[in-house]
Amino acid sequence: MIKNIFRNKKSSASVCLNMNKQKRYEALVRAWHQDLYRYAYWLCHDPHIAEDLVQETCLRAWKSLDNLQDDNAAKAWLITILRRENARRFERKQFDLVDIDDHHIADTNPSVEMDAEQYLLQRLIMKLTPEYREPLILQVMAGFNGDEIAEILNLNRNTVMTRLFRARNQLKEQLEKTSTQRGNHNG
Repeated sequence: MIKNIFRNKKSSASVCLNMNKQKRYEALVRAWHQDLYRYAYWLCHDPHIAEDLVQETCLRAWKSLDNLQDDNAAKAWLITILRRENARRFERKQFDLVDIDDHHIADTNPSVEMDAEQYLLQRLIMKLTPEYREPLILQVMAGFNGDEIAEILNLNRNTVMTRLFRARNQLKEQLEKTSTQRGNHNG
């Protein structure tokens, strides 16, 4: 009979631990879901794939939530999981060959809704090499500081700061070049 009492207490204790884990998980998802989606969308430019990436990220986060020791590092931890999930997507991807005449090719011109300057800036950012583009996007869109970006990308903080500096300079040069070219075309 004493064994049964202890057995019941142990099972209810694990239920409490699972409830705490669930509450912690739900709090993390509520806090960072939108940032995860924005970053996933930036990576893949497809809302459906971005949703899938976030869902897979959340699933992996649930499975390894016990490994997260500092809740203050949760955003960087989740972004790292998301980046790895995106990489896994290409590992699994098998490209199907299709006849180009059977498919409609989307117009790459900016839509009326998108501001021309925003479109230009987005295009120039996408022209940056990934080593400069990724830290810049993590800083501008996700709001990470240099230390957090360094942790996410597994780089030295000084390397990250140098890449951010160079990325901004490259963007500035491209914007100046573009505005000069527009000025020549307009008169």
